[in-house]
Formats: sequence, structure tokens, C-alpha cells
Amino acid sequence: MLLKRGIAWAALALCAAGWCRAESVHTNPLNNDPLVKEAYEHFYDLDYPGAVERFSHFHDEHPGDPQATALLLEAMIFQELYRQDLLDTTFYANDGFLTGKHATQEDAKTRDRILGLSDETIHEADWRLSKNQNDVDALYARGWARALKCTYIAMVERGYMAGFKLATSAKEDEARVLQMDPDYVDAKLVVGVYEYVVGALPFPFKFVIGFAGITGSKSRGLEMLADDGKRGLTTSVEARTAIALFLRRESRYKEAIQVVQGLKNEYPHDYLFHLEEANLRKDNGEGMGAVAAYQDIVAANAKPGYFYSPRMELTYFGLGDALRGQRHFAEAAQSYEDAAGSANVSPELKIRSFLDAGQCHDLNGERAQAVKDYQAAIDSGPETSRADTARKYLRSAYRGN
Repeated sequence: MLLKRGIAWAALALCAAGWCRAESVHTNPLNNDPLVKEAYEHFYDLDYPGAVERFSHFHDEHPGDPQATALLLEAMIFQELYRQDLLDTTFYANDGFLTGKHATQEDAKTRDRILGLSDETIHEADWRLSKNQNDVDALYARGWARALKCTYIAMVERGYMAGFKLATSAKEDEARVLQMDPDYVDAKLVVGVYEYVVGALPFPFKFVIGFAGITGSKSRGLEMLADDGKRGLTTSVEARTAIALFLRRESRYKEAIQVVQGLKNEYPHDYLFHLEEANLRKDNGEGMGAVAAYQDIVAANAKPGYFYSPRMELTYFGLGDALRGQRHFAEAAQSYEDAAGSANVSPELKIRSFLDAGQCHDLNGERAQAVKDYQAAIDSGPETSRADTARKYLRSAYRGN
């Protein structure tokens, strides 16, 4: 078992809070540029336009450098994922997102820009590697670009097979980076996530891909992510975020809360870290304590400028879940409807919210309101799995089964 529990997990929590850093870590010198560090400050405050602007300027200053292109690619992708509410880890806490039909609203211009930057990074890295096959910085940038492209294709386009092929290529690049330079710690993010995800796949998937010699280990993946979370220079935050997600999937909520609290302390204006702590407290069965955590986010958002462009629909949805868990069905339905009615709500979350609001109205004996919400869910995404569920409850009221 990873880190043998107890003292070792306490050490991880300290490192997640940023209290320990090792000195023997290698990275591309470009990552130490003041403009890159400034851009990342905006990135982790979720000011993606500010990050994109700075990374774009940095990209222009370093034409032909794959690392500069990869940095801009990362900011562009996460800006789009945030726009579509796809950075809410509730969506990935079980395997349903792998099998269901989901609504997304892909912007063709943004997609072309993202895929163009991905190809540009890979082309630039390939050119450098053709001159020097041991160019570790170029190899890292190529693997990171492939991993980022995989993220976009899997999360936005639901292209899981294409994404898996990219993930495998990315993992091979970053594993070779670590073979050449074991202290290039940022490369452990891609390898660690790959190891965990493949190790966690349901048995039928493991059975199929095992014939191709593809294997993974959850414990080994978490060990690599823990080291990256402690020592990584550009992927430490991502590694700790991945750890929290994987711990959540394994129902190890208290450990996940420790990691997220460290991230929140480091970036107090990052809305998603506040949201994740509230989500974890809900999943941990903290009842009204979870309700209070969501209400704290609403209160913090009332302070001018505290969060940059928060996706409050995610807070309202989580608050609805927490209230529903306490059988406050009327208040829960209202929270779900607030989420569905938010100005920037994604199609996916809008459908989820209307469906859950309808169920709460049914549980509260308010059939007319329930029918209205089920129809709204269908209208918001008629070809989705949740629309199929809404049709079921239009025919027969939801009874909690």
C-alpha cells in the first residue's frame, strides 16, 4: 500500500502544503523565467485569460521552442475545460463518464487553435530530437503536449481510444525522460497518472489491453505523483490535484481533504480548491458541515474580487447534493435549479441539475414541478443518457430507487 499509511501520509500532507522542497530537481531553464512564473500565478488563480496572454507573449519571444509552445497549449486547454465545467472532479469520481452519452459544446475555433498548438509543439520537439536524440527538454515537451492533447480529446470529444493511444505515447516519452534524467521530476506526472489509471481500469478493459503488454499499478502511480507533488517545479499542483482525485475515487476522503487543504492554503483565491474541499466533505458524509462549506464559498464570492470568474453553478450543484443528502428536498431542488439557471452553465451540468431537481421535487411530493424539470433536462440535451433517465421519470415518478 502506498507509503504505508500513518507517518508517511502525514509527510505527504506536509509536502502538499509546500513545506518541503528538494533542491536536486532538473527542468527546462525556460520554466524559471519571471514571465512564466507570473503566468502560472494567474493560471492557478483561474485567471486563464491572464495566463494565456502571458504565455502567448512568452511563446512569441521564443519561436520554435517546444516548451514555450507547450506552456501556451496547457493554458488554452484548461481555459476551455473550465469554460465547459469539465474541471469539476465530481464528474470523474466514478466510471460513469466513460460509458454515458454526455453533452459538450465544443468551439470549432478553439479546437483548431488547441490542436494546432499541439501539432506545433510535437513538430518543434521532433526537429530538435532529430538533431539530438538525447535532448531531454524536447522529449519532455513532446510528451507533455501529447498528454495535453489526450486530455482535450478524452474530456471534450470523448475520444477515449484515440486519447488512450496519445496517453501511451506521452507516457513512453516521459518514461524515457526519467530514464535519461531521474531528477526531471515533472515527467512523473504523466507516468504516474498513466500507471494509476491503467491499474484502476475495470477488469474487462485490463483484460483487453493486457494482451498488448500494457500494464499499470495504482500504488506505483501514487508514489510517483507524491514525489512530483513534493518536488515538481511546473507540475506539482497538477500532481497533488491528481492525488486528491484518485484518493476520492477510493473513498479515502480524509486523506484527500488534507491534500486539497494544502493546495487551498497555497492558492487561496483558486475557486476550484475551495469547491473540491466542499465536495470531499460532502462525500465524506459530513452532512451539514458540507452544506456549510458550500455556503462559505457563496460568502467568499460575495467579497469583490476574491475569486476570478468562479463557476458558481458548480457550488450550487454541490450544495444541492449536500442538502439532498440531509433530506432537505425543497432547498436542494432550488439549489439545482440555481445551478441550471446560471449564466455560464455547461450543457452537461444543466441537464444534470434539472434531472436532480426533478427527483427532489418528486421526493417532496411536488409532481408538477418535477415534470417541468424533467422536460427541461430533455430539452437541454435530448440525445444524452440523462435525458433518457428524465423520460423514464416523466412516465413514472421518482421514488428514490
